[in-house]
Amino acid sequence: MTESSGAYEYLDNVDPRERARLEAVRRYRLVDQPVEEAYDRIAFIAGALFGTPIATVSLVERDRVWLAACQGLTGVRQLGKEPGLCASVIAQDDVYVINNAAVDPRTLEHPLVRGDLGLRFYAAAPIRTHDGYRLGTVNVIDSVPREANDRQLKALANLAEIVADELELRLMVIRSAAAEQRMRETVN
Repeated sequence: MTESSGAYEYLDNVDPRERARLEAVRRYRLVDQPVEEAYDRIAFIAGALFGTPIATVSLVERDRVWLAACQGLTGVRQLGKEPGLCASVIAQDDVYVINNAAVDPRTLEHPLVRGDLGLRFYAAAPIRTHDGYRLGTVNVIDSVPREANDRQLKALANLAEIVADELELRLMVIRSAAAEQRMRETVN
C-alpha cells in the first residue's frame, strides 16, 4: 500500500522496517478516532494496579504519540515522539521502567520530565501485534519516583497483550465490513 499523494504520504522517505510498522499502526484505524471504552478500561486498570494518577494506551506514529485512551490527562490526545518514553518502548519487547526520570539518562531531556507534568515514574509494556509489530504501549505515569514489583510489571505486559487482542478483533470487523461493501458493489 504505497500512495505518494494520499492518506499515506507520511510514509514517504521512511526506513522500510519503520514503514511496515507504521502501516501496521494504520491498519487498525484507531489513530485520530474517539476514545473507545475497551481501551479506556485498560488504561484505568493499569493506573489502578500501580496506583498512578496517569495511565494511557498509546500508538506511536511517525511524528507523534496518539493516546487511544488516557486516564488522568484531561483533553490530551497526542504527545511528541521524543525518545525516552513511548518511542523508546517500541524498540524492545520487554516492559520498560523508569523509576526516577529526573536522574535517568534516557529521559533527562524529555519535555514531560522537564515540563509542568514533572514525570518521574514511567512503566510501559509494548503492544505487539500477532505478526510482530510493536505499535505502542500501555503505560503508567507518576510525578513522584517509585518502584514497581514483578507482579505489577507482568500485569502491565498482560494488559498490552489484551490491547493487541482487541486490535485483532477490531481488524476483523474492519475487514468484514470491507468484504461486505465489496460484495454489495458487485451485486449492484
